[in-house]
Parts: sequence; C-alpha cells; structure tokens
Amino acid sequence: MTPAVVVVGGGVAGCQAALDLANHGLQVHLVEREPSIGGRMAQLDKTFPTNDCSMCILSPKMVDVERHPLIRVHTLAEVTRLEGERGAFRVTVTRHPRYVDEALCTGCGDCVAVCPVEVYNRFDAGVGVRKAIYAPHAQAVPNVVAKDPVHCIECGLCYDACGLDAVLREDVDREETIEAAAVVLATGYDPIDPRCKPQYRYGEEPDVVTSLELERMINASGPTGGKLRRLSNGETPHSIVFIQCVGSRDVAQGRPWCSAVCCMQAIKNAQLIKEKSPETEVAICYMDVRAHGKGYEEYYERARTLGVRFVRGMPGEVQRSSTGPMRIPVEDTFTGEMLLLEPELVVLSIGLQPSAGTVALAKVAGVELEESGFYRSADDVFDAVASGRGGVYFAGAGLGPRDIPDSVAQGGAAAVRACIDALRVE
Repeated sequence: MTPAVVVVGGGVAGCQAALDLANHGLQVHLVEREPSIGGRMAQLDKTFPTNDCSMCILSPKMVDVERHPLIRVHTLAEVTRLEGERGAFRVTVTRHPRYVDEALCTGCGDCVAVCPVEVYNRFDAGVGVRKAIYAPHAQAVPNVVAKDPVHCIECGLCYDACGLDAVLREDVDREETIEAAAVVLATGYDPIDPRCKPQYRYGEEPDVVTSLELERMINASGPTGGKLRRLSNGETPHSIVFIQCVGSRDVAQGRPWCSAVCCMQAIKNAQLIKEKSPETEVAICYMDVRAHGKGYEEYYERARTLGVRFVRGMPGEVQRSSTGPMRIPVEDTFTGEMLLLEPELVVLSIGLQPSAGTVALAKVAGVELEESGFYRSADDVFDAVASGRGGVYFAGAGLGPRDIPDSVAQGGAAAVRACIDALRVE
C-alpha cells in the first residue's frame, strides 16, 4: 500500500503540504473543519506586495488539491484521536453532519435560492448574510452546499427544490480511522476580537470595522461588490483612519507578539483605496512600521507617494459625534503635535491568535504549546517544523503569525519531513 500522510488544516499551508506530498506519490488525507478548503487566504482581496488577486493564486491550488488522485479531502471534519508512533499512526477523523449528500450535490444553488432564512455570514466577517443552506463562497472546494441545522426552520423548500434529493433530513457524525506514517498540523489562525479594546467602540459605532471586514467590502466577490461603503448609511467614506496593533503587541492582555502582517495589510488596503479614489483621505496610526520582507519597504514608500498619511502614535479613543464624522485624538510622537483626526470610517487592524480548537488538538496530537497558545517547535532556528513528537510536523500560522509566502514555504518544509518518514515505511 502507498504510505499515507494526514494533513490537518486546508488553508494555503495545508494545501501546499498536501500537493507536495501527493506529487511525491504519497496518499494524503486533508482534514478541514470548515465546509470548504482555502482558509483565511480565501477571504482576502489582494496580496502584498504585488497586489495580485488572492483567489487567482489560491483557487487553482484548491482545484489541484481536489482533483489530485492521491489526495482525499475531508471537510467539516476534525482529528479526534492520534495513536501510535512515527511511521505507524492511527488517526481517527470525525466527519460532522453536512445534511447534504456530497456524491449527489452539484452545487447548483437551487436550494439556496428558495431558503427564506438569512443569518450572519462568517466568511464575509458579518458584513454580508448567508442562507440556512449555503455554499461557503463562490469558489468553494468541494462545490457542495451545507445545511446549518442551528438556523434551519425545516420549512421543506430545499427538499422540494433539489431534483437530485441531495438534501438530507437527518445526518450524523461519522468516524474513520486512517493508518498514516506522519501528520502535518497546519491549523492556521483566528483574528483577535477587537472588543478587547473598548475605547475603539467596535460593535457600538457601525463605521468602526475590522481589517477583515474591510477586505470583504473591497473584494469584488464580497457582499458590497467591491464598493467601499459606510455601514451606517451606505455612503462612500471620504476620510479613513487605520489603527494598528489592535489586540497584538499588548502585554497587559497577554498578547505581546507582533502579528507580522497587519502593517503590510493596512498599507495594501490604503493603496487600493487611494488608487480607486485619490481624493479620499487615508491615515494610518501606528507604533512603528514593520516592513521586513522582500519588496516591503518599497511598498511602504509607494503608499507614501500615493498620499497615504502615516501618524506615529496610538489613539486614546474613538469619540462619537452626533453631527459629523467621528473624532480621534492622537499625538504624533515624531513632532509632539496633538492631532484631531475626523474619519468617516475607522479600520481596526486586528492581530492574529491561535485558531479555535488548537488547545484540544494539541492534546490529541500530544504536542506542546507556547505560552502564547501557538505550537511549540523542536527548534525555532534549525528545526522549526518539527514537534516534540516524532512524525508530527507543523506548518503555517499555527506556529505563530506569518504571511502567505512564509506559510507556503513551511508547508513545503513540513511535507519534506513527512515524506521522509513515509518513504522509510515503504
């Protein structure tokens, strides 16, 4: 039998690891907790520093994963047991109910069209809504809908609309045990809840949004069709302020780490806004700009030439105004000048934290976590992708905040280590 490797997490790091392993002739089981692979990268509009379309890069990789004869994708699934040792693991995968027959569903969307229930859409970060039966997004892989039993009112319309009888009235958890030579954990990150900084009034002021919500608003496939709008009145904002390091670099709240991508993400989105609407005033309030990657410093300078204003200082609070724009007092620590910014839209650059379920999965996999909650590697310098348990490897933002190129590189590195273990068994 072809040796198998289990990859946990279907983001860009997990997809890269799966493809590299399969291209070396190994059977791969890709386990993803969401209804579609793609991870956080699928939510982004563009990537820095090239401003390439995020899905133009990711979508072909997702399709390659689905079509590869040696990769089997398990969505709405999680690893619940991991027994054995390097070269001889027994991995129990629990698949949660989709309430849709994946073998029959064609993703036509007829059931979605007739569903009368609209609920919060996590993929659109709450800016848009979805139905109780839904496709995660337009380029989901697999192209199969899922029914949300929590919000479904059992009106029966989806059953009638589906001519293939693919929508199920009942469904249950299913367990499968996989014999694997190695395991790669590529579980990614979650954004930090900005309500940890109540002075910025997220959730109180509709025109205070997160960087992820902004990504969905300026994305052409997003809920606003790529048009930047104020959530309070639907109008185009003429002045925007980005506030950096919301939730990260915060020792008092136990998150001392830099989230690595927030500076460049804000610079990227500020550029995109200025290119589409040069008359819009855009300012970025920051502690210090961390443009450490190849071409990042030039990218930062390009934003300055486009007219993006950089203010070195962190605001005290976002102040309400009943008659006009919000007010943000901030000290420019370069000049010592006290400024009063008056934005119509405030964007909070939220940090990155370990994804939900990391603690539980670490216990199942028998690996250690850092004090921060990210995975602890065997050696941050010389063996960053190895865990303390032989045959279990890490990749991507589960190890700590990192950008897309670094995540892809680690996915490939983890695949090499897992491949070596599998070939020893063979």
